[in-house]
Amino acid sequence: MNYRSPLLAFLILAFGAPVLAHAEGDAARGKTLAYTCHGCHGIENYKNAYPTYSVPKLGGQNAAYLLAALKGYASGERVHSTMTAHAASMNDAQRADIAAFLAGPPARKTGPAIGAPPAAAAICVSCHGADGVGILPDYPILAGQHQDYLERALRDYKAGKRKNAVMAGIIAGVKEADIPALASFFARQKPAMCATDKIRDQGKCQ
Repeated sequence: MNYRSPLLAFLILAFGAPVLAHAEGDAARGKTLAYTCHGCHGIENYKNAYPTYSVPKLGGQNAAYLLAALKGYASGERVHSTMTAHAASMNDAQRADIAAFLAGPPARKTGPAIGAPPAAAAICVSCHGADGVGILPDYPILAGQHQDYLERALRDYKAGKRKNAVMAGIIAGVKEADIPALASFFARQKPAMCATDKIRDQGKCQ
């Protein structure tokens, strides 16, 4: 069953069309500015101290989404003491430059989805695709992201710690018991994102 068109139409009617961030930063400038990012996001399997979960992979993520996330931390729509301090210290141009650098070459679908999606994933495909590659640049790529980070993000949306009108409406219909299965499915998908140092040194994720 194709859930994409009817659900996307519902979301647009309910919440309005997504506002694209249009990250058009300078990746060369962003490479210089992003030196502070590598201490966490450039280390494979690095963990947030408390609460403990994997720091997200950013290499290969959509630049527009990264810019929107940085703005969210700066404004308080997302809560994380370290990220808020970093994001709030930058201006819009600097955030766009960093997003352009960290994004690197965009992830692209390489084949069918890996494994059978859980039933709860039906509400995700309209924005994040059946394989975890977002259909618009403002939507995050989920494919290959750390499972425990995805679980944390979903729970933060459900608890209102992350504020997003579309996600608030969607996550309200997701049961707590379904969150691990959702996160596990998208974490298994390819192509995976990578740590930022791979973007810096190799120019692409593996």
